[in-house]
Amino acid sequence: MDIGGSKTEAVALDDTGAIVASTRLPSAQGPAGVLRTAEQVVEDLARRTDRGVDEFVSVGVGIPGQVDRDRGEVRGAYNLGIDLLPLRERLRERTGLPVGIENDVTAAAVGAAHLMGLSGTVAYLNLGTGLAAGYVVDGRPLRGAHGVAGEIGHLPVDPLARPCPCGQLGCLETVASGSALRSSWPAGGAHPGHTLLAAVDSGDEEARAAFDHLVRGAAASVRLLVLALDPDTVVIGGGLRLLGPRLFDGLRATLDRWSTDSPFLARLELSPRVQVLPEDSSAAAVGAALAVAGDDPAGAFGASSGVGRSAKRPACRA
Repeated sequence: MDIGGSKTEAVALDDTGAIVASTRLPSAQGPAGVLRTAEQVVEDLARRTDRGVDEFVSVGVGIPGQVDRDRGEVRGAYNLGIDLLPLRERLRERTGLPVGIENDVTAAAVGAAHLMGLSGTVAYLNLGTGLAAGYVVDGRPLRGAHGVAGEIGHLPVDPLARPCPCGQLGCLETVASGSALRSSWPAGGAHPGHTLLAAVDSGDEEARAAFDHLVRGAAASVRLLVLALDPDTVVIGGGLRLLGPRLFDGLRATLDRWSTDSPFLARLELSPRVQVLPEDSSAAAVGAALAVAGDDPAGAFGASSGVGRSAKRPACRA
């Protein structure tokens, strides 16, 4: 499942990794609310797959914040009202199932690679309210020594040095994110992405400047990922991808322009690496289940047993 600030989306996967059921509920706030909603989506998936909860093999959870996979804890998921939650143990107590937790963007990277059939090294760039990346290398997530690999949104790059909620100045997240767009174009209100392109088309110069600033920031993020990790593919996801072809055409054109000015960048072939996550792909929910399966090789997808807790039925993961 993917627990977000506004909704919790969940899927059930069979033992080949195919989606056999899905559900979505509004997210609740606070530790008790998050746990209650997580339990409800597991129960709903059980009903939709005509099985008992105890027939699921495991539950994978993608969630924002700092995820300590060893302790099974999530910290600082402030958009969910969570300071500290021992999520793995609490959800295991409620469901009776093995539970694994994963950072939501890392989970989305795993899911995107699986759903889009990508191989090699994949970088997933999440352009949402904030900015972050996730990495997959040969099918497995790359998390780093302390689980913060991909937190590129907190790399200071902006000479204007806008303050970032992390306490630094000029972070990339203050340039290329939904929150950055709200700051650079206050007239757009709480959800500027919904009206930005219409304002640009109407001749709003401030909207045009904000859009161009966003495009440059997104292109700079792609360039950074390529220089840092040299991925085969950079997948663009997150809420801002709904700006559609105008954003991505502008991003690719910016990368091509920079490459024209730099033989070094030209050799890196930046824009051909960029792909866009399809809408309604459930990448983070799928990736959470896959990441947990990868932690349990004996029960992973495609294992020889091919069964879950019931020897009469194919395995299924939530």
